[in-house]
Amino acid sequence: MNRFRRLLPLLGIVLLTLAAIYVVWPAQPDRFLPAGVPWPEGRGVTIGNFERERMRLGLDLQGGTRLLLHADVPEEFDGNIDDAIEGTIRVLRRRVDASGLAEAEITRQGATGISVQLPGLTPEEARSLLGRTAQLLFCEPATDAVAEVGTCDEGGQWQRATGTVGGQRQALSGRFLRSNAYVGFDNIGNPFVGFEFQGEGGEIFRQITTRRLGQQIAIFLDNELLSAPVVSAVIADSGTITGLTLMRARELVVQLNAGALPLELSVLQEQSVDATLGNDSVQRSVLAGEIGLMLVALFMILYYRLPGLIASAALLVYTALTLAVFKMIPVTLTLAGIGAFVLSVGMAVDANILIFERMKEEMRAGRSYAAAIEAGFARAWPSIRDSNVTTLITCLILYVLGGGIEVPLLGAFDAPLVQGFALTLAVGVFMSMFSAIIVTRTFMLTLVGTSIARRHDWFVPELDAELNVRAESRS
Repeated sequence: MNRFRRLLPLLGIVLLTLAAIYVVWPAQPDRFLPAGVPWPEGRGVTIGNFERERMRLGLDLQGGTRLLLHADVPEEFDGNIDDAIEGTIRVLRRRVDASGLAEAEITRQGATGISVQLPGLTPEEARSLLGRTAQLLFCEPATDAVAEVGTCDEGGQWQRATGTVGGQRQALSGRFLRSNAYVGFDNIGNPFVGFEFQGEGGEIFRQITTRRLGQQIAIFLDNELLSAPVVSAVIADSGTITGLTLMRARELVVQLNAGALPLELSVLQEQSVDATLGNDSVQRSVLAGEIGLMLVALFMILYYRLPGLIASAALLVYTALTLAVFKMIPVTLTLAGIGAFVLSVGMAVDANILIFERMKEEMRAGRSYAAAIEAGFARAWPSIRDSNVTTLITCLILYVLGGGIEVPLLGAFDAPLVQGFALTLAVGVFMSMFSAIIVTRTFMLTLVGTSIARRHDWFVPELDAELNVRAESRS
């Protein structure tokens, strides 16, 4: 019975590893595994609406689309152009991140240009994602009839809502709206959306709400109707939208903030970007990683004997589980991410080395195999914990700085590749700790009570010679 209980964790690890292999199994295994074998094709994972068909690759590995956007500066714009461009870039970054697309590169090009590189997307998909970076419009019905659908253009059911400022007629658009819309609750707990205008937007909106009192005003984003509330009071600098469910209010806040771009954008150029490395280079990179794992396993087996074999098996479990986590999150793999993954493999081996060296010390001191395992893991754990915690702190710093945070005296950083490296390394560190402390320990405890555990020379090759020397010295 005790033997069966000891085997249960081993069975769990085996099943978990098989599940991980199923998740990461490639759709084209012949590209990465020896040819001539009828390998089954991977089909990804589908659970209800959740679907992961393949590993997500970055722009440098799989290519994508590059868009060159132009920020159209209005003639009456009296703000700081540099601040407006930077604000637009931040809004674009939030929109791309909200779509779940990682590792996108958004940089400024010239005075009013913005370059956006989106990995894995066709030009059509890129335009679909960034097409809503046009104008957020406030519109009013073209007739007195109540309209629930339609578009905001000439000849449609809606027309742009305008006001007169400085003797000029101006349409109320997203450039007058602050990107700080929020969800609030009234005295009886009903949700509402609060918003504010900036510059001349308050005066324009006051004129619009004055003439549309008791009637509809619609909010359009790229000619998509977001909301069409009825004006219940004259509103100037700020207002609220009521009559919404909490879910719809939260959705509308996201849409308003995403559409409140400091400047209007137009697509000047679009092009498909080929993978920097190409399919052959990706295949060779995977082959190099497989050779590297084999060399590490060979060294561990030759130097540590049976513990090295156990560590090699744990390393294979670590690789399968880590890649499965990368695919399920999903983590976008780039060259920087692959480098972080390889680095975490070395850290996983390093933890095993610390444990084995501690075990060898305990067995030299005359402890049994089972006692040496417990003492070895207990003594190695503080070193493993401290080294991994410091690495995780570094990952946190890199991830925060790579997200565009403003640093005093240094300015703002915006490095998604650095964020990808930090995230990949952090996941690898957590999985390496699991591999060393749980997987390796489970494998070694499985041997307790067997004849293998009594073969000390399989664990400490020089132990018999040391014992003989001690015996001779005592005699």
